[in-house]
Amino acid sequence: EFVVPRTAEPLEYHRSFLKENCRPDGRELGEFRTTTLNIGSISTADGSALVKIGNTTVMCGIKGELTSPAVDAPNKGYIVPNVDLPPLCSSRFRPGPPGEQAQAASQFIADVIESSAVVQKEDLCIVKGKLCWVLYCDIMCLDYDGNLLDACLIALLAALKNARLPEVTVNKETEVPEVTLENRRGLNIHKHPVGASFIVFDDSIMIVDPTAEEESLSTATITVVTDEEERLCALHKPGGTSLSGEKLQDCISRATTRHREVRKLIDKVTQSDKTPK
Repeated sequence: EFVVPRTAEPLEYHRSFLKENCRPDGRELGEFRTTTLNIGSISTADGSALVKIGNTTVMCGIKGELTSPAVDAPNKGYIVPNVDLPPLCSSRFRPGPPGEQAQAASQFIADVIESSAVVQKEDLCIVKGKLCWVLYCDIMCLDYDGNLLDACLIALLAALKNARLPEVTVNKETEVPEVTLENRRGLNIHKHPVGASFIVFDDSIMIVDPTAEEESLSTATITVVTDEEERLCALHKPGGTSLSGEKLQDCISRATTRHREVRKLIDKVTQSDKTPK
């Protein structure tokens, strides 16, 4: 039988696999790629994590800095995420200011932080109206092969769980903050948002955890973020074909299953990190 060459007709090539309910990389339509996680590898950061979903590799480093709270939120600190897609991760990205995809990813992560209350900003306040933490969460993609958002979210969550901030006291007389680097404590993680991303192929076939090539051939992408209470934290669907309520429900139930798997992975890695060396 005639095999469609991949480079000439990528769409037909993928269709020939989808007919058999599998994909060019051997996965089933509903199968995620192998996901691995390392934490604490950036010694200069207050918390860090490195995540791989298949070939997609994302690193998150968290740095805490002291600042004054906003006038209209005197009892809250700040969390500032930034997603970077440097040219080193894929030939599709150019040097220079962040492109559209990096900006959209940063905004998506910021929205999830808000809607899920992963860390409550009140916990980041040290002295009301005077002193608080700002957490800079720098997320960098080292290798781009699709499904960036899921990888960014796992990296962020694992890095937040790994983060240890130094103790800060304010000198009563001089009102100068004094930082004790030796005494560090973890953040209070209130919720664990985890994403599951899907693409729609030919307006009808749902595929999870797409590669970069699959993304480029899709008619729609969708990311569903749930927390441990199976609550929907965010739904990200930039344009594309519309989805039926039934398909959406299917995405949400698969996302909750994925949530359990990712939580197990994060818990396992954070537990082993705590065992005495």
